[in-house]
Amino acid sequence: MLWLILKCLLGYALISFDVIINNHLAAADATVEQDGEKPHIIFILADDLGFDDISFHGSQEFLTPNIDALGYHGKILEHLYAPAICTPSRGALMTGRYPIHTGTQHFVISNEEPWGLPTNITMLPEIFQKAGYSTNLVGKWHLGFAKREFTPTHRGFDYHYGYWGGFVDYYQRRSLMPVPGYSMGYDFRRNMELECAERGTYATELFTREAERIILANNNTKPLLLVLSHLAVHAGNSDDPLQAPEEEIAKFQYIKDPNRRTYAAMVSRLDQSVGRIIHTLEKANMLKNSIVIFHSDNGGPSVGLFANSASNFPLRGQKNTPWEGGVRVAGAIWSPLMRERASLFHPTMYIGDWLPTLAAAASIPLNRSALRLDGINLWPALSDASSNHSLPKKNREIVHFLDDIWNVVAFQQGDWKYVKGTTSAGRLDNLLTYRELVDTDPRSLDYFAAVENSTTSQVLRKYDESQLQREHVEQLRNEATIRCGTGVQRSCNALIEECLYNVAVDPCERNNLAASRDYSDVLARMRRRVRQHRRTAWPPGNQKGYFEYSPSHHRCAWTNFLEESASEESFDCGLYGMPCELDS
Repeated sequence: MLWLILKCLLGYALISFDVIINNHLAAADATVEQDGEKPHIIFILADDLGFDDISFHGSQEFLTPNIDALGYHGKILEHLYAPAICTPSRGALMTGRYPIHTGTQHFVISNEEPWGLPTNITMLPEIFQKAGYSTNLVGKWHLGFAKREFTPTHRGFDYHYGYWGGFVDYYQRRSLMPVPGYSMGYDFRRNMELECAERGTYATELFTREAERIILANNNTKPLLLVLSHLAVHAGNSDDPLQAPEEEIAKFQYIKDPNRRTYAAMVSRLDQSVGRIIHTLEKANMLKNSIVIFHSDNGGPSVGLFANSASNFPLRGQKNTPWEGGVRVAGAIWSPLMRERASLFHPTMYIGDWLPTLAAAASIPLNRSALRLDGINLWPALSDASSNHSLPKKNREIVHFLDDIWNVVAFQQGDWKYVKGTTSAGRLDNLLTYRELVDTDPRSLDYFAAVENSTTSQVLRKYDESQLQREHVEQLRNEATIRCGTGVQRSCNALIEECLYNVAVDPCERNNLAASRDYSDVLARMRRRVRQHRRTAWPPGNQKGYFEYSPSHHRCAWTNFLEESASEESFDCGLYGMPCELDS
């Protein structure tokens, strides 16, 4: 009998934290209002954007006035997190789950791999589609395409215009995987059909123009869900990774590093895209009932595979690392439905929170247990700042990394972050970039004027009770700028030891507290929660590709290769436009 009592008490101790949090989350989801017109939702997702490459974080090297204005008129998402690499991040956005609960926790779905996000998981577009929304994806997918059932229009999107894989060239829409034996492949579609029109048009322009078309065609006739998933600023193929129109590059001649100069032009076109989307929403009379979000999918890759020269300063690490430079990302939200705009949103937010948060904003009730959500509904806190007190700030958990193939763990609970193991043999674990203090954007001489004169600010000021003030913008920018401090530094080699940080006071992860007896209880608790999360993890879904999946055996296109017979003829896919010429 005593054994049974002890067993029950132990079981209760293990689940009590989850019960408390789940009860809170269920209550939060119950706050969905059932009245009112459903808002239009426009989610602009950047790819591989550096944390410090949005100028509301303080950099003066090149400015992003439209994105900054979105934050200053709305809310800058100060503590915004996402998985450190593309597929896990997009999977978390679309499912509201940690990657360990979708099988996407290990690296990405490379184009030649015969798998996709499991089809028994209900996705965000399916939920909104059933609620009467027009659901549209423009740009990148990267959640699998080996079978038709993995692709966007079979997963809840009414319409898709863009590419299925991880990246394409900015002009020719082709990609070559960094694995031996595979050919270049064309990857661009309108729904399920190859789209060959306007080849040679810059991808950011192409996607922005298509998003504008969708908005104007909708013209406020139906609630719109539009995910504009940009290629920018992901690197292209290795022979020419950084691409931008020459006239845009010419604007940044003051930047000495040619790669960084081209990257600045790529970010500039992305920033202009945000302004154009805001302008088009206003033109279609939709902005008065819209929620607009700008978000990076993960930290930028400064060096190494698919490096684009992005800067995550002053955060250590980069894309595909467990450090803040990999998982802490830039983001902002604007909506006239939010009170107390022109502010910083302080609560910790995870990309998986958007599914329950936007469902709440759209008055779509969710069954949390059926959906098995890890994300929480933050709409009450976003829409009304007085709701911040109801958030489980001290106990908010995020499983950043739990990869038992690479033996990497990064777990956050409240302000505490635990790291054990790392990627790339630790080569990417340090501060990889520094803020440029000499090559500065001429517009930074009057930063406020650059923001105020942006397309975004020109439109959004119509919805403000009071106009933006120079002093307030400077205050917000100062608050959004991360400073590492000058405290005691205790380094940590995550390959051989545990690391523990209080990221509220040490966002740059310079002071390892794991060896201090003062934090032994915290360390023990973090270890215990990691073990509990590990027990819920799905097996990684990664699978080996085979040469018959190569575009050279499928008319030089990346296609649904598990459902299409490989050609006996091997095409020379180095030729420009081969798939489109074959299909013409």
